[in-house]
Amino acid sequence: MLYNIWDPGSASVVAEAGARALATGSAPVAMSQGYRDGEHIPLQTALANVQRIVEQTDLPVSLDFEGGYAAEPSEIKANVARALATGVVGINFEDQIVGTSELYEPSIQAARIAAAREAVEESGAGAFLNCRTDLFLKNAREQHDAAMLKLAIERAGVFASAGADGFFAPGLVDESLIGELCEAVQLPVNIIALPGCPPKATLARLGVARLSYGPVAYKQLMAKLGEAAKQALSD
Repeated sequence: MLYNIWDPGSASVVAEAGARALATGSAPVAMSQGYRDGEHIPLQTALANVQRIVEQTDLPVSLDFEGGYAAEPSEIKANVARALATGVVGINFEDQIVGTSELYEPSIQAARIAAAREAVEESGAGAFLNCRTDLFLKNAREQHDAAMLKLAIERAGVFASAGADGFFAPGLVDESLIGELCEAVQLPVNIIALPGCPPKATLARLGVARLSYGPVAYKQLMAKLGEAAKQALSD
């Protein structure tokens, strides 16, 4: 259970609420600093932010590292090494070509994952490499079908062979497809609790191993802040 955070303050609140682990979300981290999601927040700013989180908590912290701020495997390896130096013990790494509507071909993404795995092994941190596909996020829910699920399962197999520790399929909310994914994939499956997602008990029954919330909490809080500010200012 990862109720995603974005700064040391939100990390403290979620930790005090009973979290056993913490994970940043790239969207709330960026938006809270005045940037758009999609690696618009500078790499050094993102790393400094997560290092401050790590330094103020005893809980394990995972970093949403988007596409690794690079395309080439050698640069991915260097950037993941920098991220691990902050003290995080998890990396979320996606297969979209950031800034486009496209995904990396499985073989290309496999090379990128392998480079990230090399950085993990050389660091000695034993970090968890959660590899994400944006297949479902890039397509409307009514297009999520057996054919798309097959593509996701194929990517999961390629990612596992390249060194992934987990498989993340954000945007997938269909109960039957989630169940089929968990049954077919050898890696622990991560689902994001977006509106329309099955309840936690159902996800557990289906075999989901990791549930995260992405930008949900941040957006809810900002909406409440806006409402409160309007009321205060109008009064």
